[in-house]
Amino acid sequence: MWNERPTIENIARYEGQEIVLKGWLYNMRSSGKLHFLQVRDGTGVMQCVVFKGNVTPEVFETAAALKQESSLVVRGKIRVDARSPIGFEMDVVDLKATHIPDVDYPISPKEHGTAFLMDHRHLWLRSSRQQAILRIRAELIRQIRAYFDANGFLLLDAPIFTPSACEGTTTLFETDYVDGSKAYLTQSGQLYMEAGAAAFGRVYCFGPTFRAEKSKTRRHLTEFWMVEPEVAHIGLDEDMDLAEDFLVSIVQGVVANRRKELAALERDIAALERVQKPFARISYTEAVERLQQAGMPVRWGEDFGGDEETVLANQFDRPVMIHRYPAECKAFYMKTDPDDLKCALCVDVLAPEGYGEIIGGGQREDDYDTLLKKIRTHGLSEEAFGWYLDLRRYGTVPHAGFGLGVERTLGWICGLPHVRETIPFPRLMQRVTP
Repeated sequence: MWNERPTIENIARYEGQEIVLKGWLYNMRSSGKLHFLQVRDGTGVMQCVVFKGNVTPEVFETAAALKQESSLVVRGKIRVDARSPIGFEMDVVDLKATHIPDVDYPISPKEHGTAFLMDHRHLWLRSSRQQAILRIRAELIRQIRAYFDANGFLLLDAPIFTPSACEGTTTLFETDYVDGSKAYLTQSGQLYMEAGAAAFGRVYCFGPTFRAEKSKTRRHLTEFWMVEPEVAHIGLDEDMDLAEDFLVSIVQGVVANRRKELAALERDIAALERVQKPFARISYTEAVERLQQAGMPVRWGEDFGGDEETVLANQFDRPVMIHRYPAECKAFYMKTDPDDLKCALCVDVLAPEGYGEIIGGGQREDDYDTLLKKIRTHGLSEEAFGWYLDLRRYGTVPHAGFGLGVERTLGWICGLPHVRETIPFPRLMQRVTP
């Protein structure tokens, strides 16, 4: 393995051995002839004990001069310690400071406001809470890729620059393209995955998407990551089966592999373990009835907001699928339900515990004439969507898919109050730094 060396994550392998660790000072306390250094190396945090009798006077003085986030190299023997959170400590025999900051580290153990922490996001990433969240994010992404790779899906990358809107023109980020034309940052890779499904049968894309929503809710980012599978020769029911199986698989994979990090976040793991098949599947019409019975002033034909989604989701102990929304609430490409022309063959999956929609998808319109009419009705450019119409000209078939937002899903899995902690460098309505 490239540059293999001891790490705190695999420290149990080195019990009784003298090793070298390279890292940073996370915290420190001193007591007479002892310095207790909390050292982090990117994989974990371990206490390294500097006893005056075990090191030279120069090393002991160097340890005393360290400040929070000093970078250092420590050498010492690993021993078992039942009091340690990781079960081991190091008895230091040598220490070298790579760099000691000239000023105090801005993020101290005291409480800081959210705005301050967001301004220092580049440093906040070093905290144990943020590291736990982002390790879970990495595991979630690994589980997502593993699921689709194991089920015969081909990863197909969608473009970031697009010539037209996918989810509505009011949330587009517009830019001047090199030839003088206008281009837009992608809202979704779905339309391109439909082309991919016609070529490969089962495909998915996974990448950043951008929506210029002027929203300050805890569920919204202007830049976020989506995974979007698309499958040829399936309809809405099979699409819901896929979404259900996928969601169970990735959640249970995260629970199995990141239980320690979830526990560090004080997440109720039992609530995640209940994410098993089957999910309740209710129609939009039934959902409206449930909301009205709960005292919500909702009328048939209106889309649901965060409050309505929360009331619905709280009626179940696992995700719930709501299908067949009014066609007017959904995008032009959704296929109309032949049994009820007011409704679209679509589905939203709501996470429990108030986290809202984490999956949106459905069956796509596969008839050329019907799709052309919808494009015209929505006032969209026939020229811009000419390639999309071609997919219905040559070998059209029923097909369906969905999109899952990584940040909302991660927020739910981690039990976070806001999505801003679910991505390394969040982009919000009023924040594009650091």
